Amino acid sequence: MNTGIKGHMEIEVTPNLSAKNVGSGAVDVFATPAMIALIEETAWKSVAPSLEFGEATVGISINIEHTAPTPLGMIVTCDTELIKIDGKKLTFNCTVSDEKGEIGHGTHERFIVDTEKFQNKADSKKTK
Repeated sequence: MNTGIKGHMEIEVTPNLSAKNVGSGAVDVFATPAMIALIEETAWKSVAPSLEFGEATVGISINIEHTAPTPLGMIVTCDTELIKIDGKKLTFNCTVSDEKGEIGHGTHERFIVDTEKFQNKADSKKTK
């Protein structure tokens, strides 16, 4: 895997993605948690083809500014670029825009994990 891998996704802002619906506010605009989920999905999907069998990435850090509101019905676009690889830690630049311009930007970090070991570690937390 090398730096420079780019991701791109587009979604329509539907009522289920509104701040009012996800609990992050009281208005019908694109929710910040929905924007973060879009960034994570764009980033992980962009590098997935470069991973070894049995590997996946998990989000470990996100530093995003949500700078402008987007009403229901507009299309939101997310672009990510892998800018740094430090062992198993991947760092992405992220930009999110609607049809009128940029609505958010920042960085997102993901970590490459062995899916089976990671799932087993998570499952071991369950009480019996």
